[in-house]
This record gives sequence, C-alpha cells and structure tokens, in this order.
Amino acid sequence: MSFSDLFGSGEHTRNLGHFASIVTLASVDGEINPEEEKVLQRLARKLDINEEDYAKILKNPAGFPMNPPNTRDKRLERLYDLLTVIYADHVMDEQEAFLLKRFAIGLGFSTEDSDKIIKRSNQILGGILPFDDYIYLLNKK
Repeated sequence: MSFSDLFGSGEHTRNLGHFASIVTLASVDGEINPEEEKVLQRLARKLDINEEDYAKILKNPAGFPMNPPNTRDKRLERLYDLLTVIYADHVMDEQEAFLLKRFAIGLGFSTEDSDKIIKRSNQILGGILPFDDYIYLLNKK
C-alpha cells in the first residue's frame, strides 16, 4: 500500500463532505423519505461514493461536518461544486432543487438569496462553466 492510498484524494474527500452535508440537510426534518433516498443514491453515484462510504455517511453524517466557508465566493464555490454534480446529467429535478436550496441555506445564504442564486444558476448552467465565469454571470445584472 502506498502512502497516497492511506488518505483519500482531495476531490474524493470534498465529495464525501458535500454528500454528508446533503444527507444532514435531507434528514433535518426527520427521517429520510424514500424519494429523498433515491435522490441521495443518485447523487452518491455522481460523486463516486462507494456503498461502504454511503452507509457510513447515512449512519453518521455528523462525522463529516459541514464547515461553511467565511467568504461569499468560497460558499458559492461549494454551491457551484454541487451544481456541477447535479448537472452532470444535464437535468435538475424538483427533489435535487429542493435539496440544493437546503444546502445553500446550510452554507449561510438567506432564503431569498438562495432562491435568486439557484434561479440564476439554472439559467446559466446549460453546460459546464469554469468557476470564474460562473461568478461573473451570477453577479451580472
């Protein structure tokens, strides 16, 4: 086993943190319902989370705490990362939009700002944009 095998890649670790945050948000109102679980399974596949990690996160999402960044741009970057995962199949369904809004609020955006950001993001993300272009277009009036 190599040294790098002992630790997950930065991207995989970030994916685990994002997914755990989404699981935490999905379970805020109690148990995860079957429709939410379908969305979570789909997102886990998109994030390349294996069954073992999926089970660990569902059992204890707090083991992967959500630490929202302090700056708006860093919070937008986390939201953008999740948006690129959701849009990997070029579709955001109602359940994904609902979880995305909860995620945005969990990152520290107000309900009003979350709605505006998600609406504008839906208009922008017909394809994959670099983060700098995303920020520019999101803030453009």
